Amino acid sequence: MIYIRSLLFNVAFFGWTAFLCVAAAWVALLPRPAMMAVVRWYLGTVAFLERVLLGLRYEVRGTQHLPASGSYLVAAKHQSAWETMKLHRLLHDPAVVLKTELTKIPVWGLFARKTEMIPVDRGARGRAVNSLLDGARKVMAQGRPIVIFPQGTRTAPGVYHNYRVGVGVLYDQLHLPIVPMALNSGLFWPRRAFLKRPGTIVVEFLPPIEPGLQRFEAMIELETRLEAATDRLVIAAGGPPTRRPSQTARDAAEAEHT
Repeated sequence: MIYIRSLLFNVAFFGWTAFLCVAAAWVALLPRPAMMAVVRWYLGTVAFLERVLLGLRYEVRGTQHLPASGSYLVAAKHQSAWETMKLHRLLHDPAVVLKTELTKIPVWGLFARKTEMIPVDRGARGRAVNSLLDGARKVMAQGRPIVIFPQGTRTAPGVYHNYRVGVGVLYDQLHLPIVPMALNSGLFWPRRAFLKRPGTIVVEFLPPIEPGLQRFEAMIELETRLEAATDRLVIAAGGPPTRRPSQTARDAAEAEHT
C-alpha cells in the first residue's frame, strides 16, 4: 500500500509541478506580493496531495516563540525536501539562505530570484560570508524572517553533521534573535527516497536565543537545544537518536573563537 500511495503521489506531485512551471511561468512577471500569493496557493495544493495520496499531515508547535514583528533568524533542521516546501506556510514571507546554483535552474530559479531569497556563493569562504551578509542585511531592512539551515545540507534522522559558521555570523553581525526549528520530517519523507510514509510530521519552534551572547556561545546553545529537541521528536515517532561525537560544537566554536 505504501508503494502504491507513494507512486500515485510522485506522479501527481512531479506532473503537477512540471505543468505549473510551464503554464504559470508568467506569474513571475507579476508584482512580488501577487506572485507570492500564487506560490503559497501552489504549496497548499502540494499539502493537499500529501494528505489525500500519502496520508501525510503535519503539526506545528511553539509558534508563540516567533517574534510578532521585525526580522529574526530561524535556524531550521533540514532532513528532507518536505520542509523547503512548507517554510512559506509556516512563516510570514521568509527569505531562505540557499546556494547560488539553485537560482540558475530554469523557471524555478526565476521564481527563487523574484521571491528575494538569499543566494550564497560557496566557492570561497570570504565570498560566501560577504554574500550571506549582504543578502541578509537587505532582508533585515524589509523586516522579514531569515531562514538558514545551520548544518548546510540535508541530514537524515540519527546522523550527525557539523554546524557551519553561517548562522553564527548572522547572529553576531545582525544582532538578531535565533529561533531554533526542530522537526522529524526525514522519517516520513526521506532524502532521495521514492517511498514516503503516512503519519504526522511535527515542526517545533523553540524559545529564541536572544542577542548578546558571544558567537561561540550562541552556536553551542543552538546546537545543544536544537539537537535535543529534534531527537525528542524523532524518537517519539519511532526513529533513531543521533549519535554524535562529544564536545564537537564546543571544540569547533572555541577553536574559531580563539
